[in-house]
Amino acid sequence: MNTVIAAIATPAAAAGIGVVRISGDGAIALADRLFRPLGKGKSLSALDGYTALYGHAYDADGDIDDCVALVFRAPHSYTGEDVVELSCHGGVYLLSRVLRAALDAGARPAEAGEFTKRAFLNGKLDLTGADAVMDLIGAGGALAARTALAAREGSVFRRTEAVKTALVAVAAQNAAYVDYPDDDIPELEPAALMATLTAAEADLSDLLATFDAGRLLREGIDTAIVGTPNVGKSTLMNRLAGCERSIVTAQAGTTRDVVEESVRVGEFVLRLSDTAGIRDTAEEVEAIGIRRARERMRSAALVLAVFDGSRSLSAEDLALAAEVEGAHTVAILNKADRPLQADVAALDKHIPKILPLSAKTGEGMNELTAAIAEVTGMAGLDENAGVLTTERQRCAVARALEAVREACAALTAGLAVDAAAVSIDAAIGALQELTGERASESVVNEVFARFCVGK
Repeated sequence: MNTVIAAIATPAAAAGIGVVRISGDGAIALADRLFRPLGKGKSLSALDGYTALYGHAYDADGDIDDCVALVFRAPHSYTGEDVVELSCHGGVYLLSRVLRAALDAGARPAEAGEFTKRAFLNGKLDLTGADAVMDLIGAGGALAARTALAAREGSVFRRTEAVKTALVAVAAQNAAYVDYPDDDIPELEPAALMATLTAAEADLSDLLATFDAGRLLREGIDTAIVGTPNVGKSTLMNRLAGCERSIVTAQAGTTRDVVEESVRVGEFVLRLSDTAGIRDTAEEVEAIGIRRARERMRSAALVLAVFDGSRSLSAEDLALAAEVEGAHTVAILNKADRPLQADVAALDKHIPKILPLSAKTGEGMNELTAAIAEVTGMAGLDENAGVLTTERQRCAVARALEAVREACAALTAGLAVDAAAVSIDAAIGALQELTGERASESVVNEVFARFCVGK
C-alpha cells in the first residue's frame, strides 16, 4: 500500500493558477475531506477517472479558495495510483494553505521527484523516461523539447530494448544448450553469434555518438566569442542577445573581462561568453582579461572566432586561427557590409567553417544558426531515434558497448562461445541498469534526487 503524498506541483510564485497534487491509495477519499463541490449529492469518490468537479477547498478555519478538483484513477494516472489535482488561484499563501489542509487530512509531504519515482516503480515509465521528464521541464529550445518528449515517450528505451532483446535471445539459447545437453537444442554457431554482436556494436556505437549533442541540448552550448581587438565581438554578442549586453566603442581593449549571457538561437540555447580581445599587451588588467579569454576558449564546446573581413588578417588573427584549430569553431568574417579584404584561404587552413556576417546589420545571422548546428552535430540529430542526455545514460551504454566488443574479441580469438557469454551477460546487465530494469536503489535515488518537489 502506497501512503498518500501531497505537494504543490506549480512554482512557488504568484500566478493565475496553482496546483496541489495528491497521490496514493486513498488519495480520492482524502481529497473529499478538504474539497466541497458546488451542488449537493456529489463527491470526488463517486467520480470516474479523468473527470472534474468545481467547488471550494477548505480547512478547519473555513473556505480557502475556489477550486477545480480533477480525478485520475489507478492505473490510468501519471503515478499509476489514484491522483487528485486541486487547481486554485496561484497565490503562494492560498496554495500553502491547501497543501496544509491535505497534510492535516492525513497525507505526508512528497519528497523531491516522488511522484515521478512512483510512476517508475509502478511501471508507467523507465529510467530513461524519468530522466526525460526533467529534460522536458528544463528545455530551453524547440529541439531540446522535442528530444526530451521523444525520450519521455520511450525513444531511448525502444532503441536499447531492441539490442537487449537480441542479446538475451543468444544468451538464452547458449544457456539452454549448456544446461540441457540431452535435449535436442542446437548449439549456438559462432558465426551467427558474431553477426548478432556486430549489429549490437553498431547500434550501441551510434547511440553513444548522440551523447555530445544530447548533452549540449540539455545544458546549452557553452560558447566563447573570441577574436583580436575591435573585430566586432561585442557587437555580435549584443546582436545575439538582442540587447546592449557588452560595451561597444571604437577604442581597442574595451572588454576587459568575460561577459556572459544565455540566448536562444534557432532551436537551441547558447551560453555566450564575450571575451577580451586577444593580443600582446603590457597592460596588467587587460592581460588578465586576455588570459581568461584563452581559458574560456579552451574549455568552450563552441568557439565563434571573429575576424574583421574588411581588412587584411594580422599576424595575431592568424595566430588565433591556429590556436582554435581542431576545436568546434565557426570563423566569422565580420563587417560583411563592407568589401571583403581578408585572406579566406589563410583561415581555411585552420578552420573549415567560415562565414561572412555583419553583426551591425544582422546580415548572415540565419546562416550562422545553420553553421552552429552543423559544427556542434545538431544538424544531423534525429530526436525521434533516441538521444542520450545524461552522464548516467552515457556510462551505461559505454559499458554495454565495451562488453559487446569483449565478446567479439573472444570469438575472433577462437575461444568457445561460453567465453563470450560472460561478456554478453555484462552487456545485458548494463542495458538493464540504463532502463531501471535491474538498477540498484542508489542509482534510482540518484536519478530522482535532481527532481523538484511536486514532480
